[in-house]
Amino acid sequence: MALNNETIQNKLVEKFGDQVLNFSDASGILSFESPKENNLKVLQYLYEEPSLGFTFLTDLCGVNYPDNKGAELVVVYHLHNLIENIRLRFSVSTPIEETAVFTASKLFESANWMERETYDFFGINFIGHPNLKRILNVDEMDYFPLRKQYPLEDQTRIDKDDEMFGRG
Repeated sequence: MALNNETIQNKLVEKFGDQVLNFSDASGILSFESPKENNLKVLQYLYEEPSLGFTFLTDLCGVNYPDNKGAELVVVYHLHNLIENIRLRFSVSTPIEETAVFTASKLFESANWMERETYDFFGINFIGHPNLKRILNVDEMDYFPLRKQYPLEDQTRIDKDDEMFGRG
């Protein structure tokens, strides 16, 4: 039987019940969420279940939704079944005050540097990571530059003309 999004969703719901939620199918890629406490359980199931076989972590990244209280930071995993050539997107969210998420680097070696980059830019603390430190920014930075805590530009500037930039 060919693997498809409906089959994957049914297997996940059968295994995890209401712990997997918000399923959607955008551009043919199955997307779903789970509480952050289950990220390793879900990832390990997707990896080890022979009928699923999501053994390749294509990408891991962070996203900041500052208006989403209690779930401001999101970790997004993109997984790929290389045999069936099917992909899925799995995400977990965490409050900005408690950024701890379990590391996936023991399951997917490629997660190592992606988690370091996500930590570097968003401040998500990957529990159990073997070397969680800044990878692109200087160690002296005391903030995480991709969090949306700062305005995009100084609103008090008078040395620019918005019309020159197509904004007016």
